[in-house]
Amino acid sequence: MTANKKVEVLYLTSMKSGMAEFYTPQASNETMLVQVAAGAIDDLFCHHFQTDQLLVVRGSFVLVVLSDRQYQYIPLGESRPAVVTIPPNVPHAAINLSDRPCVLINAVLRHGAASIKDYQPRRHPFPYDLEAARQAIASLELPIAA
Repeated sequence: MTANKKVEVLYLTSMKSGMAEFYTPQASNETMLVQVAAGAIDDLFCHHFQTDQLLVVRGSFVLVVLSDRQYQYIPLGESRPAVVTIPPNVPHAAINLSDRPCVLINAVLRHGAASIKDYQPRRHPFPYDLEAARQAIASLELPIAA
């Protein structure tokens, strides 16, 4: 059986009850709260024995995925709730070009013991296209803060 190495984005729908809005939780073995610093441009890394399931709860960032020697720029933000699923062995990074940090939840699915290599950054083989990242995040049409 071949592993699915495709990153998937699932835009979430919600159920409203009174003043609260409920979104479907993601099943996981471990849940992490992650902060991507303002101005961050991370190196690539990949996990060998875990699937990441990312959901932005505050702010926005661009997920960069390396596939077939090309970068894919996936905008994620609080204004459009989505879970992005990153399977094992997919190189990815975060770019946050805004002036505020981004907070997200990672509902991790474990496929084996974590390896020290899972968290070691890799140099990117060619420069990121920061203009493409800016355009991707602009496509979210983020609301203007009051």
